[in-house]
Amino acid sequence: MLELKESRFDWDLWNIQKNELKHGVSALEAESSFYDEKHKIFEDLKHTTGSEKRYILYGKGLENRVLTVGFTLRKSRLRIITARTASRKERKVYEEKTARNRGL
Repeated sequence: MLELKESRFDWDLWNIQKNELKHGVSALEAESSFYDEKHKIFEDLKHTTGSEKRYILYGKGLENRVLTVGFTLRKSRLRIITARTASRKERKVYEEKTARNRGL
């Protein structure tokens, strides 16, 4: 599993606008989900290519909602590709893993 030691972000301007218009998630809220102590990161096997690994993060953002954030690493920066409110199934994965980590 990927561990993030430092969080420096890099955005494509179109992706910032797309996430706000289509998904209602600001760049600041998407970035804040990386600071959720309970966030979960998985390799995105569906979108990973031979030249670029992609990842999925489930984490709570500033608005206290669980987000699904697709990102990659480029030159030691986190490049967010998409961010949206997590689906019911994704929230369940986040909540189950969070509860398991707390020993519930």
